[in-house]
Amino acid sequence: MQDQEQSQILQLKKTRTLATGLLVAMAVLFLVARVLMPRYPQLSFLAAFSEAAMVGALADWFAVTALFRHPLGLPIPHTAIIPRNKDRIGDSLSNFLEHNFITQEIIRDELRPIDFAGAAATWLAQPGNSKAVARQLVRSLPALLKVIEDDDVRQFMHSRLTAALENTRFAPAVAEILSVLVASNHHQALFNRMIEMAAHALEHNKDYIRWKIHENSPRWLPKAIDEKLYHRLLDAVQSTLDEMREEDSEWRLRFKRMADNFIEQLRNSPEYEEKLDALLSEILGHPLVRNYMLRVWHDIRARLEADAAAEDSQLAAKLDQGLRSIGNELLGEARVQKKLNQWIRIVATEAIVARREMIADLVARVIRKWDADTMSRKLELHVGRDLQYIRINGTLVGGLVGLVLHAISRLF
Repeated sequence: MQDQEQSQILQLKKTRTLATGLLVAMAVLFLVARVLMPRYPQLSFLAAFSEAAMVGALADWFAVTALFRHPLGLPIPHTAIIPRNKDRIGDSLSNFLEHNFITQEIIRDELRPIDFAGAAATWLAQPGNSKAVARQLVRSLPALLKVIEDDDVRQFMHSRLTAALENTRFAPAVAEILSVLVASNHHQALFNRMIEMAAHALEHNKDYIRWKIHENSPRWLPKAIDEKLYHRLLDAVQSTLDEMREEDSEWRLRFKRMADNFIEQLRNSPEYEEKLDALLSEILGHPLVRNYMLRVWHDIRARLEADAAAEDSQLAAKLDQGLRSIGNELLGEARVQKKLNQWIRIVATEAIVARREMIADLVARVIRKWDADTMSRKLELHVGRDLQYIRINGTLVGGLVGLVLHAISRLF
């Protein structure tokens, strides 16, 4: 920025010197022509040219100078236009920018040719780029973890989480999840698992069942009867389990009705809602659970910090692979790219246009903060060089006009 300003200053000085030098040259030509005219009458054309050129040069010098300051320091009315109207110019520029540049049509047209998704996908598909992004994200982990560990931040997050949990109805959400599972017949898989668990328990506890029957039988009862009772019990249980395994058994229908009833209670019963909330509060507030979660968090944090510091970070490698995969897959999905570009254009356009008053107001506020001299200097550096060429053109055009008028006067 400093180099650009210095370059503008040098260019302005050069063109200003050229314009002023041309004015001085016209003045010298005029004096020489007037002195030599008695001896060389044809010099009247040169005198007319230089005289008119001086008038044009002085008029344009006055006009250009009056924009930025008082000519010769004299407080002539309607001079120093820019310093005197600094705030009004800032407001006008702000209004012009808001209504002629930051509009839905212009922003949308400017963004339409840009392939945001394609450019991002191509960039991410390059191994060096995806690796650099992944590494930078992983390196930022320790700083993020420190922020989370900060007492104020942790207290804020805890209070927000607690408030969110208090305002969340878990029972209806659980009911919806269970209804989806039941609709997909996942409850039948659960029922089958329960049958297999019962069959497994029966198979591996036969000796214990036999012992319990013998233990609770009267001492006078023959052992043979105990054995028959034991086998009949096993047969009855096994028969019941086989019956439960059948696809259209009454047991399955009962289990389905029980599941539906439980889902309905979760949806509509305040009692179930209160019980579930109380259960969650008790679990989350229990010291054992809190201490366990704290230990788990410290272990996770230590592992993350160690991995982030390692040169061969596994997390960075996985992230690199994932980013590159996203880039490569997106390159082959023209329809997805088109939709993403459309979404980005809509979001960007809405975001910019919605804030156009704020953006435009920034121009007016910055200009108001400048003093008059700063405002004049900045504008003069940007347009002053072209204005000096107006002085040069005014000198030459004025001289030509004077020459033509002199020629006409000589003819008549």
